[in-house]
Amino acid sequence: MEPKKTTKADVGRNSSIYFAVGLALMLLLTNLAINYKTYDKAAIDIGQLTMDEELEEEIPITDQLKTPPPPPPPPPAAPEIIEVVEDEVEVEETVIESSETSQEEEIVEVEEVVVEEVEEDIEVPFAVIENVPVFPGCEKEKGNNAKKACMSEKISQFVNKKFNTDLASELGLSGRQRINVIFKIDKNGEITNIMARAPHPGLEKEAKRVIGMLPKMKPGMQRGKAVTVPYSLPILFQVQD
Repeated sequence: MEPKKTTKADVGRNSSIYFAVGLALMLLLTNLAINYKTYDKAAIDIGQLTMDEELEEEIPITDQLKTPPPPPPPPPAAPEIIEVVEDEVEVEETVIESSETSQEEEIVEVEEVVVEEVEEDIEVPFAVIENVPVFPGCEKEKGNNAKKACMSEKISQFVNKKFNTDLASELGLSGRQRINVIFKIDKNGEITNIMARAPHPGLEKEAKRVIGMLPKMKPGMQRGKAVTVPYSLPILFQVQD
């Protein structure tokens, strides 16, 4: 049986297209409605702008300093007058004789030159010397340490015996006194270069006097040669009130 209506007159023919277009329009309207924003209208007071008259600044008139003109250049110096002097003075020329010798000249024999050796005064500290100076009475001690101890003891006994301890009270000093003495035992065993430091010059003088009385010693030896040995000695004593 043939249909009564034509396909162009069929309303449901494009229904799916219309549905899709309508759905898209609805989604677009919904999105616009959700994102739509409104703002409250309020009056904003921006104040009143007043324009004052432009201030005119008066610029003071200053006097321009006039620099003085530069001084005139000095007059040119007068040319020097050159006098021509006749050369009448005869100058003797110095003749340098040749130092070369000829084969005919006799050769003088030179005697043998003897160069004298100068012995240097070498100082070696007391703590590191190979053989320490030997105080009289310490010859029997064996080893450097034993001789050092013997020497220190002998010098202390000598100073205690010879030093005038009453001098400090006579000088008006009181309490504990300390005198630092430094001297040297030269390569001949003699006492030289005595220096002392004390609270009073009188004590320094007395310390030098006592150390100068020390007996001659056997000099210290370093590598088989006699050398100078410096020695320091503190002197301590208590002044009795």
